Amino acid sequence: MEIIVRDVNEYVEFLKMFGFECVRETEHHHGSAEMKLPGDHQPLVEIHRVEGGENPGINHMAFVADDIDAVADLLKEKGIEHRGPFFFEPTGRMLLNFRDPDGFRVQVTSASKVDPMEKK
Repeated sequence: MEIIVRDVNEYVEFLKMFGFECVRETEHHHGSAEMKLPGDHQPLVEIHRVEGGENPGINHMAFVADDIDAVADLLKEKGIEHRGPFFFEPTGRMLLNFRDPDGFRVQVTSASKVDPMEKK
């Protein structure tokens, strides 16, 4: 899940009060943080600063897939328009984007960082 906020550091500290830990910081959106609760198989929450015409709030849900190409094939088979998979340099992962039936953005990301040269 991606949450757009006014102040990334303030929001990181807010989530830490509830036991979240910062797994990494990136330069995505001019500075973002990836947060999760302790333990295995916990959802990842990306926090980034509001930009341009965005509104603070939840931007999209994201899911991790071991085989992102299989997800793309499934979406194609089901007639669901999508963008990707494509390499996204700021996170070092492959991404796939599409919309749910109500128009909200859904993202699938590779389970681990990839070497961009392997995807060319």
